[in-house]
Amino acid sequence: MIDSFSVTRFFMWEKLKPYFISIFIALGVGSLSAFLIRDNVYIYDLLRKPPLAPPAILFPIVWTPLYILMGISSARVCQQKAVYPDDVFDAMLSYIFQLIFNFLWPIIFFNMHTFLFAFIWIVVLWTGILKMIFKFSRIDTTAAYLQIPYLLWVTFAGYLNFMIYLMN
Repeated sequence: MIDSFSVTRFFMWEKLKPYFISIFIALGVGSLSAFLIRDNVYIYDLLRKPPLAPPAILFPIVWTPLYILMGISSARVCQQKAVYPDDVFDAMLSYIFQLIFNFLWPIIFFNMHTFLFAFIWIVVLWTGILKMIFKFSRIDTTAAYLQIPYLLWVTFAGYLNFMIYLMN
């Protein structure tokens, strides 16, 4: 016999499942990228850095909630596909595009040590994030607002990247 608690729990899980999946994907992309650069992150400590450069330990602390916000935001957008199928598809393509650029930037910076190319890459990433926010805003304004901390952090990372290029 099915009791009301089991039914409630089932529907609650069905409602939250897209969020867990989306957060898992975003955190997974970030974790895989971090894994691939693990042997080269020491380089950050050896570089001449500009004013406002945070200690290396701060980066995973900041990126974790940003990836969680990305996951929540993308899940919110995906849940609107019945209402805006074409817009959601287009918005999610932008999301995937920027997530790929996000994944590759640390590899370019830390593993390849090509700081100018990494800066150009982060400018393209920043543009992709802005485009994604615009597309998300047409579907779900909360989803778009959840991406603003990410855009601000990548703006700051762009400053750090450019200054590291100039100083090294």
